[in-house]
Amino acid sequence: MFHSDVTDTVRSPLFETLPLGCYDMEVRDLLASGPFWLDVCRPTAEEMGTLTRVFKIHPLTAEDIMTEETREKCEAFPGYYFIAIRTFDSDQYSPNYMQPINVYIIVFRECILSFHMQPITHLNNVLNRVEQLKLYGSHISPDWLNYALIDDITDGFMPSLRHIELEVDAIDELVLILKEREQSDMLRRIGHARKRVMVLLRLLITKADVIKAVIKRCAQRLAPESETTLYLGDIQDHIITMVQNLNHCDKTLTRSHSNYLAQISIEITQASNRTNDVVLKMTALASILVPLNIITGLWGMNVKVPGEEEEGLGWFFGIVTGMILVAVCSFIVVRRHNIV
Repeated sequence: MFHSDVTDTVRSPLFETLPLGCYDMEVRDLLASGPFWLDVCRPTAEEMGTLTRVFKIHPLTAEDIMTEETREKCEAFPGYYFIAIRTFDSDQYSPNYMQPINVYIIVFRECILSFHMQPITHLNNVLNRVEQLKLYGSHISPDWLNYALIDDITDGFMPSLRHIELEVDAIDELVLILKEREQSDMLRRIGHARKRVMVLLRLLITKADVIKAVIKRCAQRLAPESETTLYLGDIQDHIITMVQNLNHCDKTLTRSHSNYLAQISIEITQASNRTNDVVLKMTALASILVPLNIITGLWGMNVKVPGEEEEGLGWFFGIVTGMILVAVCSFIVVRRHNIV
């Protein structure tokens, strides 16, 4: 993708096929006519070699781009400064959702080059802002394009951050009020939320230092009345605020996890107490029935027992009465010890 005031936005699948020669001036004059932006997605070794020769890019910069250096940084080289920053795939339906995407920006005084290995949506957003500013006659400099691209990358974190904050608040409220049967997926929700928080923290934690270095580089090359450094400072404030919010979310999830485990422990203890209570009552009932079984067992033996030769029912009712008395006495003893 190539953008300038003369050509507007020109796209081509290959760098060699960019239709820059169809205008009324030479390519050299076209590039020197004003600030321009060249964006390259998945640069090949040949394309990178060509750009390195044309724009006098340092070999270390080319190496970082081709090897997809993951460390975010801002480095100064003769004639330009190089920024490595990371965004992420924000498409929730993509298999690479929340996966980091490395973006490399080379800022010259007269142009800006950007590289990335996967398609990103930030380009169209920045171009839309450029078109809006052109309506007001604003001058678009390479440093401002660099700011706009970093600002859009930073703003891309806001929807995911708001979604995480809502999820964390919901977990924090529900972890103590849900019933036991409704808590089956709570641990999974906490785990997924913490994973997303850690991913965003890993992507944001170093951006504040990068923006600080970019502000320093811009202050050395921009006019004192330029507002680009102020805009970059606003990005730095947003990043620091998002990092603080993510740290707060992480602490909230840690507390919710502890509360969840405490709730589970309490429920297990309550279930154990109920089981022990049932077992205690069964033991008390057995204590009442065992003496009765002994009595019936004694009179049920195949030997001569008292009352065996008697014709009346006196012995039968006497044995039953004795069993009732034993049961009543056992029940009184059990109740006195608060067993049942």
